[in-house]
Amino acid sequence: MSEHGGNVLEMALKIGTDAANIIDFSANINPLGMPESLKVAIVEQLARAEHYPDVEYRQLHSALARAHHCLPENIMAGNGATELIYAVVQYLQPRSAMLLTPGFAEYRRALQRVGCQIHDYAMSEAEGYQPNERLLNTLEQQRPDCLFLATPNNPTGLMPDAVLLQALVQCCHQHQIALIVDEAFIDFQPHAPGLIPQLTDFPRLYVLRSLTKFFAIPGLRLGYLLSGDLAGIQQMKQQREPWTINAFAALAGEIILDDQPYIQATHQWLAQQQHWLYQALCKIPALQVWRGTANYLFLRCLRPEIDLQQALLQHHILIRHCANYPGLTRDHYRVAIKSATDNQKLVTAMKQVFGHG
Repeated sequence: MSEHGGNVLEMALKIGTDAANIIDFSANINPLGMPESLKVAIVEQLARAEHYPDVEYRQLHSALARAHHCLPENIMAGNGATELIYAVVQYLQPRSAMLLTPGFAEYRRALQRVGCQIHDYAMSEAEGYQPNERLLNTLEQQRPDCLFLATPNNPTGLMPDAVLLQALVQCCHQHQIALIVDEAFIDFQPHAPGLIPQLTDFPRLYVLRSLTKFFAIPGLRLGYLLSGDLAGIQQMKQQREPWTINAFAALAGEIILDDQPYIQATHQWLAQQQHWLYQALCKIPALQVWRGTANYLFLRCLRPEIDLQQALLQHHILIRHCANYPGLTRDHYRVAIKSATDNQKLVTAMKQVFGHG
């Protein structure tokens, strides 16, 4: 079983159908598809495939720096945010780390690779799956070398309280704890600045960003890491393998952040569909749904005798089972927010599974 969503082929084989027949709610990809501006640029610049990319990716780093009003030296682009999770852990070499559970699997795998001792901070349903003052107290007591924090969280889609988040930044700064903040889904929140504007004030702050989900380019793989730790960014660039970003992924990063019509259309789609799907799923008595801030919703099936993923597969719909997230159970799931038509199909299938339709 895949650690991540998007394993459509595997599930299609399981039920004896073609992958094209399955609606994939397991991967959180923008249903607007790749921006037209990028499609045109790739076609016009197909010859890029005939040359090695610039090993320093100067144009890409300059474009990202312009978008975030920082220096190119503050940024390291990578083959998706996942490459950069491993890069920052390899650079920091932490002996102890704190992870919030549930959380993205690759933090743990990257830390295990360097033999790091991991302390889990469990977020409970009673606490709304949110960190609170208890996390601050735990950090004060344990003083790990680093803390991973996702804003919003994956799989819950929840944002921590803004005041608490700032207190965590200050606490980590005070105790020399490296704070790695994963903002892979923050672009789905219009006008959310995230922590990038604070990089110069907190040199042990590392911010991860992804362009894969928002701009619907998971096959191209593009993410980037930002930090005020210029020496660290430089060292990570020197330690990496050359050419981890292909020419078309680099091209994507050079142009898509300027595509304001696409960005606005995405925010408009999400505002409508996030609200609609949340309301529709909340009306199903067999589900408990959390109101996330990203392009997916986290839910618990209150009918434990039903394997919701398998039941929906019979309707050719694939959702993300969350049983392999530490701290979650076989009754927890994550569903992407898709087009109005697909979302309607999901709700109809859910009602049929639970006998409400």
